Amino acid sequence: MLLDPIYMIIMVIALVLSGSTAFMVKNRFAKASQISIASGYTGAQVAELMLRNAGITDVSVHEHKGFLSDHYNPMNRTLHLSPDVYKGRSAAAAGIAAHEAGHAIQHAQNYFPMWVRSAIVPVANIGSNLGPWLIIIGIMLGAGAEMNPGIGHTLAVAGVALFAAATAFTLVTVPVEFDASSRAKKQLQNLSVIRQGNESNAVSSVLSAAAMTYVAAAITSILQLLYWAYKAGLIGKRR
Repeated sequence: MLLDPIYMIIMVIALVLSGSTAFMVKNRFAKASQISIASGYTGAQVAELMLRNAGITDVSVHEHKGFLSDHYNPMNRTLHLSPDVYKGRSAAAAGIAAHEAGHAIQHAQNYFPMWVRSAIVPVANIGSNLGPWLIIIGIMLGAGAEMNPGIGHTLAVAGVALFAAATAFTLVTVPVEFDASSRAKKQLQNLSVIRQGNESNAVSSVLSAAAMTYVAAAITSILQLLYWAYKAGLIGKRR
């Protein structure tokens, strides 16, 4: 199964997409880190400023180990920033910190796509891990050879459905991330954290690169879902 030429092509595409977007993020972050913002705010201060401006008082900001490990945890309402972002006073630090604060604001305002993403997390986690195995077992039991209500076909369909949930998660993540970046750029300007020109351009460059990593993940997941649906005999003509 894993030596299937079609599957190998999909994996090559996935590696190219993930590798190129990861390189783009690191490269743009490094360049934007060289641009100091005139306001002098650290990333932690930027996040706290955005939260206060949105009237959010129950989200705490913490330093988190790792490079670009920044994230917002809606379960305990904590915002975690990597050292370079937490302490940084650059356009890169301001952009990333504001983006994560944007997620906290989405949560506080019940932004619908974020609510959907949170709701499907449990099924998506199961689907990404268990789905392919159910499909493989189903194929071994005869699914895809011909459409029938046998146990093999049933297992394969269940596996595809589970993996579809994982794909749905990657798809709904895209608008969530783009919206958080949009909020970040708008608030950085409104709160006079960054200036027009080099500072705003650097922030946009970093955030657009970061957003593309989620687009790449969504494309990869869609390709994998189509592959598994084909192998299970749900699309295309199988002989």
